[in-house]
Amino acid sequence: MREMTEFLGREYEEMEKQGLTWVIKSLNGPSQPHVEVEGKKCIMLASNNYLNLANHPKLREAAIKAIEKYGAGAGSDWSIAGTMDIHMELYKKIAEFKGTEDAVTFQTGFAANAGLIPQLAGKGDLLISDELNHGSIIDGVRLSKAERAVYPHSDMGALEKVLEEANKKDYRRVIILTDGVFSMDGDIAKMDEIHKLAEEYRAMIYVDDAHGEGVLGDGHGIGRHFDLEKEIHFQIGTFSKAFGSFGGMLAGSSDLIKFAYNKSRTWLLSAAFPPHVAAANIAALEVVEKEKDRVKRLWDNTKYFKKEIESLGYDTGNSQTPIVPTIVGDSKKAKQLAEKLYEEGIFALAIVYPMVARDKARIRNQMNADFNREDLDTILNVYEKLGKELKIV
Repeated sequence: MREMTEFLGREYEEMEKQGLTWVIKSLNGPSQPHVEVEGKKCIMLASNNYLNLANHPKLREAAIKAIEKYGAGAGSDWSIAGTMDIHMELYKKIAEFKGTEDAVTFQTGFAANAGLIPQLAGKGDLLISDELNHGSIIDGVRLSKAERAVYPHSDMGALEKVLEEANKKDYRRVIILTDGVFSMDGDIAKMDEIHKLAEEYRAMIYVDDAHGEGVLGDGHGIGRHFDLEKEIHFQIGTFSKAFGSFGGMLAGSSDLIKFAYNKSRTWLLSAAFPPHVAAANIAALEVVEKEKDRVKRLWDNTKYFKKEIESLGYDTGNSQTPIVPTIVGDSKKAKQLAEKLYEEGIFALAIVYPMVARDKARIRNQMNADFNREDLDTILNVYEKLGKELKIV
């Protein structure tokens, strides 16, 4: 007899046995360096809110004023009747911030990748993707009818071999796709080398800079970091991380933006941002430009924490950014460590397969500009105690 929904519970139970399920804990209040999680006061180590802008008074004020002026929702898709002047103001602000001709926003960064990639490349084209790219890039590539190649993580020799082979074939278009900052390891794409190869082999560059914005290049992202803002053809990003708000973005040439909002179904067939989201996003970009000390504090905290956690014996992998993993290996042990951290008042999550390889389970520690030294030392002391207790270090 054909089964119906019985497989759902069965597969979940199997995942649970392997330690591969997520246990969702809810915050009682805002996301900030010190939080309350299901009634327990904790230091927040699991948030993408790197610059602590989610609670910045200028973002709050901008959102409230926008609700008072525009109401709670846009009322329609962007493509029909949902575009307001505040959305257009945001597009202009993004382009200025990214150093591009134009920009547009999507519901999320995931929607930008899933909606744009299949439109950029199809039959007769080649998409070349880093093996550790975000799942939204992977899904976007899978939705395309283009041929695809995956190169070992940040292996420029392997990427060049793929490009050499591509030049032997008559592809219409070749696009190299990469994260700017890789979200699980915290390392930075070798954008200078990728750019040289792209120039030599006539390929386009597509970067998802979700974890680089607000972090690299004085907050402007990987393009500014490598002085390649004009050379990256497709710049994808998000407001949901360092910018402390919500929504995806695309920056590039004016031709790209017109192409995107006429072709990407995730843009065409989805409702526009509520106006207060657009207002908060504008405020976030302005704060990053004006309050430059925030980015400096974030990096000061990152350098201190990384040095000290490594001195305790923890493996931080290839981290180069405020994403500082403590790699444990076994999924169950990583989840056990996360639960014990929570008991000690540190909210940090275990990252397990399929987010990372089966033998690379970890805690992903994410720094915040507004951690003070006491916060960091408290975290480090707990890590030292639990590392010995669980025989990790």
